[in-house]
Amino acid sequence: MRGVAYDRFGGVEVLRLRDDLPVPPVGPDVVLVRVHAAGVNPVDMAIRSGGLAELFPHHFPVVPGWDVAGVVEKVGPAVTGFAPGDEVFGYVRRDDVGLGTCAEYVAAPQRCLAHKPQSLSFAEAGSLPLAGLTAYQALTETLDVGEGDRVLVHRASGGVGFNAVQIAVALGAHVIGTASAKNHGFLRDAGCAEVYDYADGPLSEQLSEPADAVLDLVGGATLADAPDQVRDVARIASVVDPAVNDLGGQYVFVRPDAHDLEELARLADDGQLRVPVAKAFPLDRTAEAHELVAAGHVRGKVVVTLR
Repeated sequence: MRGVAYDRFGGVEVLRLRDDLPVPPVGPDVVLVRVHAAGVNPVDMAIRSGGLAELFPHHFPVVPGWDVAGVVEKVGPAVTGFAPGDEVFGYVRRDDVGLGTCAEYVAAPQRCLAHKPQSLSFAEAGSLPLAGLTAYQALTETLDVGEGDRVLVHRASGGVGFNAVQIAVALGAHVIGTASAKNHGFLRDAGCAEVYDYADGPLSEQLSEPADAVLDLVGGATLADAPDQVRDVARIASVVDPAVNDLGGQYVFVRPDAHDLEELARLADDGQLRVPVAKAFPLDRTAEAHELVAAGHVRGKVVVTLR
């Protein structure tokens, strides 16, 4: 099959377009998905550079990508809930790294998939899983956000942040976001009641009153200021900086979860969650997609499209 792969860790120069990759095997609990779109996330750069080598076994050649949207080609004998022809999306984080989503086919454990939201295109659906699940699990599980909570989201115009804003609004929260001035209107349109810019000074000095919960997507000095931004430090969550544990908050590492994917699909189909695609690249320009994401400051998601 055709796909992008690399045989060693490194920069974008290790990415190669190949047409000799084997179609992955379909185990008992596995769904073979014909890929239409594969979202690109910062973790893809970390994996490619070897940054997660101590967390996951790696098997070269590595096909990058954990996000996918596509059509079921074949299912294993133990699979329930999916059949050939179904449109699906998912966060295909297996127990090892090797069989990623930037190829014509990906073998996805059924726990990693849900039916694609009808309201989203394949490119939009393929951009949602990792960022959407990260935001959803941080807000609903770690922070237990509910009606009337004042929720502060740092870097709110990024991939995880923009999902978090919309999900928190859907949960009935009063949402506060931080972003550069050029993105303030973008966030207000998404439901942010208050928007601030760190260029104007520490946020703890700008807030009219403390937040009930803080979702940190920046780390460092931003996270260090968080205890002065929130009523209870136990309701600080970070997805980027484990130092949050030392502050009394909680570090979040996203996991595949079919139920949570279904909830994201429901929110999208109910009109409560939209997925702006900043740019879509064809498979043979995957390296450019990686470069764009690595550069940062992208408003919306970057995706590789195969069909």
